[in-house]
Amino acid sequence: MDELELETLTAKEFAPFGTVLDRDLAEKRMINEGTTERFHALAAADIGAEGGQAILSLFRGRPRSFPYKITMMERHPLGSQAFFPITNRVWVAVVAPDDDGRPGQPRAFRVPGDVGVQYARNVWHHPLIAVGEPSLFVVMDREGDGDNLEEIGYPAPYVINEP
Repeated sequence: MDELELETLTAKEFAPFGTVLDRDLAEKRMINEGTTERFHALAAADIGAEGGQAILSLFRGRPRSFPYKITMMERHPLGSQAFFPITNRVWVAVVAPDDDGRPGQPRAFRVPGDVGVQYARNVWHHPLIAVGEPSLFVVMDREGDGDNLEEIGYPAPYVINEP
């Protein structure tokens, strides 16, 4: 098994896979007579393929046990998918480049509890990895016609030893 080192999440390192949703990186606007700070346009959903529409959901992720084996990846060819935690707990995002229609060498990122990510359309990623306790996430993704899920296993697992 190959070990995956957890990388520090930065917008630059994550850019090939999507967008970091960090309010510190967002355009800030004061609204509602100056009583509300808006962190504007953290992500733009890419969901229009085959008549898709954007949906907003709440996911409750059960924590994974570590060491944790990465045995498969998934991707959504018809739409992007954004995850933003609302329980303020560190979590893990695992992504991989495409390697001739299969997920390539994965990269694992430790994501702060007040930061989200948007996986770009058709980017290989691992399903949600909560750490420590059940965690809630607001998720924006696509609903509509077409086959928007592809899952492929790795021939040998990769392991994350510690979150």
